[in-house]
Amino acid sequence: MSGTKRTSPRRGGFAFDTDVAIAHLRASDKTLARLIDRIGPFRMELKGATSLFDVLAEAIVYQQLHARAAASIHARVRALIPRTRGLAAARALTLVSDDALRGAGLSRSKLLALRDLAAKTLDGHVPTLARARRMDDEAVIEHLTQVRGIGRWTAQMLLMFRLGRPDVLPVGDYGIRKGFGIAFRRSEMPVPADVEKRGERWRPYRSVASWYLWRATDSIPAVPAKAGT
Repeated sequence: MSGTKRTSPRRGGFAFDTDVAIAHLRASDKTLARLIDRIGPFRMELKGATSLFDVLAEAIVYQQLHARAAASIHARVRALIPRTRGLAAARALTLVSDDALRGAGLSRSKLLALRDLAAKTLDGHVPTLARARRMDDEAVIEHLTQVRGIGRWTAQMLLMFRLGRPDVLPVGDYGIRKGFGIAFRRSEMPVPADVEKRGERWRPYRSVASWYLWRATDSIPAVPAKAGT
């Protein structure tokens, strides 16, 4: 992962020029260029964010659930802390009983994860959205993965789809590896090291390459459209 920091938003809200990124990828990898030609224009969309607490709380609720069921549970949890966002929501969550949260549909593990997220938000370990935008990628990942229930993949998805970072390559993602195998005609499922090695050619725009690999399989990760709703 690079030490990329966010700069002023460009077209589409990204922290980089997407046209420059495509040109770089075409020049650096002929096989990837053919995939770009086949898929067409870069159409990755960023999702809104009110705070990292809201985004991560939603991510925790959605883990390992069908989107419709997760949305229903998330709505019930939000109803317990209405009209709050960010620090206020984290503070409000600490006042909600375990029984009420379990009644909303949370498993015990997710309840504990939300409790930990709230505590780490209130003590400043989980950065504010403004602070996260000034941090490099690995610093964001390091902070967020210390929260119970938040792994590297979740942090990488936040960097890509919420902060618009240019150089994220989630090599452990099944869709990325499957798309890589399709694009590079591998007879067996590539291992993360294969993707990581080839991805060195794509720096500093590996997020764009990742989007095209997902498109090769039509398996772009489902990211909730709205945070904290």
